[in-house]
Amino acid sequence: MKSKGTIIETERLILRRFQDSDLAPFAQLNSNPEVMRYFPAPLSSKESDALAHEINRRIDANGYGFWAAERKEDGVFIGFVGLNKTRDNMPFPPSVEIGWRLDRPYWGNGYATEAAKASLKFAFETLKEPEVISFTAVPNKPSQQVMKRIGMKHEGEFFDHPALEDGHCLKSHIIYKISNNLNL
Repeated sequence: MKSKGTIIETERLILRRFQDSDLAPFAQLNSNPEVMRYFPAPLSSKESDALAHEINRRIDANGYGFWAAERKEDGVFIGFVGLNKTRDNMPFPPSVEIGWRLDRPYWGNGYATEAAKASLKFAFETLKEPEVISFTAVPNKPSQQVMKRIGMKHEGEFFDHPALEDGHCLKSHIIYKISNNLNL
């Protein structure tokens, strides 16, 4: 993978395109059942690599995406945080979503919040998006806490995720939103 595109820096992190050196730790993160407990299943190395390449393809196409998150102090890959265009198969209008997935050792350090705030700033100041959404499975309280910490609000919206079969414990999803009128 070649390195190009937007780079966002925060106090402790660099958000950038995925690099070949990220593939092994990304596969480890995606194969961890604890990290993936709010997703349908952990990913194989092949699936994880394909996801990283798809994320970079979207960054190239859109100018943004789920950026690889690298810790400044030691250059360690910790996961991803960033923006994504929602797919047309979702039961709401096409939107820009914000999301994150960090490896377990990096939870509880404020990294997701720090990087998400920088991603929102990019969405509002550079992309001029009027609104950003985030969604997750209803049981995923940790992600909902991050959504709240970055100023997002739940306005009573839920949906059944179309990629999950009826009866799946993660089918019901909750939507949070933030408008481009806040001082981040």
